[in-house]
Amino acid sequence: MKTTIFAAFAVLSTFLGTALVPSAALAECTDPAQPKVNWRRCYFDGRDLSSVKLAGAMLRDATFQRATLKDADLSETDGYRAKFFSATMPGVKLDGARLIEADFTRADLTGASLKEADLRNAKLVNAILQKADFTGARLGGADLRHADLSGATWIDGTTVCAEKSVGQCN
Repeated sequence: MKTTIFAAFAVLSTFLGTALVPSAALAECTDPAQPKVNWRRCYFDGRDLSSVKLAGAMLRDATFQRATLKDADLSETDGYRAKFFSATMPGVKLDGARLIEADFTRADLTGASLKEADLRNAKLVNAILQKADFTGARLGGADLRHADLSGATWIDGTTVCAEKSVGQCN
């Protein structure tokens, strides 16, 4: 009887011990900005993240409303459905980033590098995209209403949008 109770206690202890250990896959929103950080579903509204290095980071469903990401490196990030409403992002590097359904409404992406970025169904309404580089970017279904594309390099890598190109590259 003692052996059976001891065995049951050992199994229960092992189960509870592993169940209570935090998973490495869970986002830790207090982790410092660094490459490959997991900030899934985290909120960084209004924060100054200028020049941060977040290459390869997990930013799915994260929120950066009114945040400053000037000259930040977000290349190869997974920003599926991330929200960058009214974010200040001049010079940001988003090369190869997965930004499907991301929302950049009213964001300032002046001079941003979006080479090979996946922006399918992204919302770029009223965004400032002057002199941005879209070489190789995927824009199927992207909403560019009222977006300023003046001087932007288009997806073919050679066409430069004319001044006052709003909503489409002219």
